[in-house]
Amino acid sequence: MKKIILVTGASSGFGALTARRLADAGHTVYASMRDTQGRNAPQVEDATRYANEHGVDLRTVELDVLSDASAQHAIAHILREASRIDVVVHNAGHMVFGPTEAFTAEQFIEQYDVNVVGTQRVNRAVLPHLRQQRNGLLVWVGSSSTRGGTPPYLAPYFAAKAAMDSVAVSYSTELSRWGIETSIVLPGAYTSGTNHFAHSGKPADAARAAEYESGPYAGLPDRILEGLKSLEPADADVADVAAAIVRVVGLPHGERPFRVHVDPSQDGAEAVNAVGDHVRREMYRNLGLESLLRPQRHE
Repeated sequence: MKKIILVTGASSGFGALTARRLADAGHTVYASMRDTQGRNAPQVEDATRYANEHGVDLRTVELDVLSDASAQHAIAHILREASRIDVVVHNAGHMVFGPTEAFTAEQFIEQYDVNVVGTQRVNRAVLPHLRQQRNGLLVWVGSSSTRGGTPPYLAPYFAAKAAMDSVAVSYSTELSRWGIETSIVLPGAYTSGTNHFAHSGKPADAARAAEYESGPYAGLPDRILEGLKSLEPADADVADVAAAIVRVVGLPHGERPFRVHVDPSQDGAEAVNAVGDHVRREMYRNLGLESLLRPQRHE
């Protein structure tokens, strides 16, 4: 069934791939990004070209997840144009790489603002509509790092992604009686195919970062990246993440998985999450709230 879908952070990487694959599957997709008239104008042109060349319904919309007003405006625009929204893919995010001590407190806050608070801004804009229609799907693009192997020099990003995962888990049961489903898609550490590592942020305190590089941690960044790359199978493809999201969206209401791991490196997140989610389900059963674990169907 054709759905109206918003994908945040769709200028490149997982977001752009996902928006295109969902459009290929026959959905109407709004690929959102900030600064559509400026820095991301070429990405808007690319999306328009893709839609024309492939005969799909791929549109773009201005949405800066750092702005409440921008989120509200984007949702209002989609509702005016398409009359409804069925799916939101929370994909917008940014990564930083470097020794934790060298990141300022402000940089930590920026990571939380983009990766965590940004989802809240979008949710507050779209959930009144989804609750009114008593149906919908939130897809959260997380990271296997929240439960799997956690190499050093990625602390601000890992911490923010772990926080986002916690928010998604809480939302899942707070929205289930409204008929809104939750699926958390967890990519592994793809070192190529996206701009995650290539465009990752650096510590603001360059002097302190230099102390690590000239001291006992000299050469560690290269070893981390080389090690992560060596764990990836030769056929690892970031497009598999987009394909997984397309499959989730295409499943019938009530049959979508709570978590989907797309991790060719197999860093252990799937095993740890299985235990954590089992404990959570048992807690809900003990509280007599097991019904919250499944979305209600409203005809």
